[in-house]
Amino acid sequence: MPQERRIPLSRRSHIIGFQALPNGTASHESALERHFVTLTSFSNPAAIIPSQPVTIAFDDEGFRRRYTPDFLVTCETSAELVEVKYEHDLKTQWKRLHPAFCAAEHWAYTHHATFRVSTERDIRGSLLDNAKRLLPLRALPVDAKIAMLALTRAHTLSPATFRTLLPALPDRRLALATLWRLIARGRLHTDLSTPITMDSELRPA
Repeated sequence: MPQERRIPLSRRSHIIGFQALPNGTASHESALERHFVTLTSFSNPAAIIPSQPVTIAFDDEGFRRRYTPDFLVTCETSAELVEVKYEHDLKTQWKRLHPAFCAAEHWAYTHHATFRVSTERDIRGSLLDNAKRLLPLRALPVDAKIAMLALTRAHTLSPATFRTLLPALPDRRLALATLWRLIARGRLHTDLSTPITMDSELRPA
C-alpha cells in the first residue's frame, strides 16, 4: 500500500501578521496575502476572510495528499475558496499544484462555493493602492456641514472633481479631508481602478 505523502503547497513557516477587519481579523503569511486581504476587505466590508479555513485530503497517483487553501471569503450570498500565489510559483509548480486545485474545486462545489487562484496580477495595481489609502479613512469622523455642502455641489457641477469642488467649499484643508473620507465611505464615487488625482470625477452615491 502506498505510504501517505504530505506535500506542502505553500511555505507557512511563520505568521507575518494579522489584519483587523470590520467583523474580525485575518492572518496573512506573505505580502501578497496581506494585499489580498486589504483589497477584499475594501471591496466588500462585510466579507468574512478566515485564513487556512480547511485542509482537503485527496488522492494523487496513488499517494494521499493534503492541501490547505489560503482563505475562504464568505459574504451574505456567496462563498469563495481562494489560493493566493505569485505567478512565477504558479507556473513553476503547476504540475504539483494542479491536482490540489482540482480537489479544491470539488470541495467548493460540494459546499456551495467556488474556488479560484489569485495572483499579483489580480491583486496589485491602482485599486489596491487606493484601497490602502482609503481604508484607514473609513472610521474617521466627517464634518457633517461640509459633507452635505460637498454632496450638494457635486450634484450641480459638471464635472465635479477635487479641483472644481474645493473652491466651492469653506476651509480648504478640512474640505479636502472631507472629500477623501466621503470617497472612503462610498458616498462619493470615483474610478478606483485608476490613480485618484485632482481631476478625478467625483459622483454622489
